[in-house]
Amino acid sequence: MAPQSALRVALLVSFSVLLTVVLGFGLPALLNAIMRLLGLPETSVTECIVVMYAAFVLYVATPRFPRGSVEVQGKAVLITGCDTGFGLSLAKHLHTLGYTIFAGCLLKDKDGEGAKELEEFHSDRMKVVQLDVCSDDQVKKAVEYIKGNLDDSQRGLWAVVNNAGVSTFGEVEFTPMDTYRQVSEVNLWGTIRVTKAVLPLIRRAKGRVVNIASMYGRMGNRLRSPYCVSKYAVEAFSDCLRYEMKNWGVKVSVIEPGNYIVATGILTRDIVATTANKLWNEAPAEVKEDYGKNHFEQYMALMRSYCNSGEKDMTPVLDDITDAIGSKRPYTRYNPMEPHWWIRMQVMTHLPGALSDLLYF
Repeated sequence: MAPQSALRVALLVSFSVLLTVVLGFGLPALLNAIMRLLGLPETSVTECIVVMYAAFVLYVATPRFPRGSVEVQGKAVLITGCDTGFGLSLAKHLHTLGYTIFAGCLLKDKDGEGAKELEEFHSDRMKVVQLDVCSDDQVKKAVEYIKGNLDDSQRGLWAVVNNAGVSTFGEVEFTPMDTYRQVSEVNLWGTIRVTKAVLPLIRRAKGRVVNIASMYGRMGNRLRSPYCVSKYAVEAFSDCLRYEMKNWGVKVSVIEPGNYIVATGILTRDIVATTANKLWNEAPAEVKEDYGKNHFEQYMALMRSYCNSGEKDMTPVLDDITDAIGSKRPYTRYNPMEPHWWIRMQVMTHLPGALSDLLYF
């Protein structure tokens, strides 16, 4: 995990201490009462549980400790979705660290700005590749290009970062099935398609697979079902692949970014307006009548408000991906997100659904 700001550390540690204090006083009393009710002797086991829990939450909340780094020289990384956002910035960042970069760009053949920016490096370690992750043919050609441009000293491809993705929004009854298919085709099937194609090269290098999921791969939210469905599936795919690759020495990590809408520009007011008009115009008459235009407009206003929200600096995400690629012992999951989103994710994934629903919905 990337180094965290002093504010984030303070908030997370405070949250951890609060939970520890509550459990420290409440859990022993509760368990001792149960022991008395069952006629069993009271012991210090509850205090041990609290101490162990305190150590656990402090470990989760505080910055990660260094775990050693691999040698960068001679290592090549394939990154998908390098036209904009995380992918473009990551390609430049890893290049400065000394990695050889195969930057997959959707719009290279259309003189896309991101592809041109990377080509202007004029570096033999920055290779821009035409890559639509939804195209079997383009993925196959990209892999052949990678094979033909790996040095003899490189034992395969060190890492793939499956970053290419799309986002959308809309309530379930307003969202057509084609939208679910299109989002999953990029976010899920694109990840699987690229991974399967390069896995022999990754296994040869005993390298890394890094999949970009989202905090919405761990918890749902209103208006985000197509996106959540695809990212939940990426999480599951990554887990299954991690189990299978263990014997090969390949490490699989998932990056779960929080809200980086402003930093990446993935959602703008123009996109919201265009999508909203399409959703309303194509919705079944029965759905429009039942929900009403006022209800619809309220949720669209909520989506417009998100356009100016979130982190403005994507450095935490880049640092976590870099750690997943370059650490000798990378983590299974990284959570580069604001403190309130991290707390919400813990609440929604660890507390009973009835309680988390009451708190957030």
